[in-house]
Amino acid sequence: MSVQCYAQRLLNPFRGAVQVIRYASAEAVTTDGVHWDIYVSNDALLRDLPQDCRVQTSDIRYGSWSAAQGLKRGPINLYDDFLVMEEMGARVYGHLIQVHDRVPFPYADCFELWLLDRSGLPLALLASACSEQEAALDQSARTWHAGYAARERFDSSALGTRYGQDGGRQNAADYLTTYVNGCAGPMPAVQWFRREADGSGCGLGSSDPGRAPGGRMLAAAEFPVFFLSESGHDTEHTRLIRDYHAWLAPWLLQLQGLEADRRSELERQARAQALEVARQHRLYPVVVDRGEINAALVEAVLLSSQGLGRHVQEDAGMSTFYIELNPGGGEYL
Repeated sequence: MSVQCYAQRLLNPFRGAVQVIRYASAEAVTTDGVHWDIYVSNDALLRDLPQDCRVQTSDIRYGSWSAAQGLKRGPINLYDDFLVMEEMGARVYGHLIQVHDRVPFPYADCFELWLLDRSGLPLALLASACSEQEAALDQSARTWHAGYAARERFDSSALGTRYGQDGGRQNAADYLTTYVNGCAGPMPAVQWFRREADGSGCGLGSSDPGRAPGGRMLAAAEFPVFFLSESGHDTEHTRLIRDYHAWLAPWLLQLQGLEADRRSELERQARAQALEVARQHRLYPVVVDRGEINAALVEAVLLSSQGLGRHVQEDAGMSTFYIELNPGGGEYL
């Protein structure tokens, strides 16, 4: 059995990617390329179960690691199953030491769950999976969310003077969430797609086979590059969605295969969030304008020295497994 190195996107909303080094049922993970957590699980509990039985076993923390602080071990227990897990964890840790500076890894989550618009085309990406088995029965997500961080920090002049039910100006993220889900119609439909190397997608399971049959092929152009469609809206809402994508720039720069002009624009937009650029930049596969990124890193150091560089809490909707990653932040250069 070989060691696998891959990345998987954090979605609904998109918040970058987790980098994974996996061997058997042990894995090392990071969301910033600096702080790694190593977990192992007891696959022995699954030996006598049917192959199609989907059971999640609990993870045990092997330890955490960074190049600056080294390995900090988790609790050690001397029983037979733990010794097997200890061996797997050691294998992952040994590989981590060798390849930690090779991030970002290639994305492996080519199976995508999309919220569809009224015409059955991809509107917003809700989830992803690295195998069809993971994706086959999971259609629980039916709504898209702008995210808790966006509720705190995203705003757009495109919102104008819109007001909420309480008479106050409506939060831009809440308004965008309501609007996007409204574009899916009164009975939202979702569908899994297997994305091909050329960007096209083959339809798999769907919550509404009549509108979104399995086996249909969609061209790459039908899938929004930034996971939320900018097409089919009026001028005001198109600007609102583009403002949201501009706000997401520090995370969107983690995407692989972007055209140079599009990446350059994201780098310019990301300058408005220097602290996030500092936290994300090690996972940028390409930098077009090194001056923009370096300027953001310098600004982040200055903000940190003024006591303004506290770690920004992740979206509350994110798995606690990933909230635990990078608890400290603060290493900007």
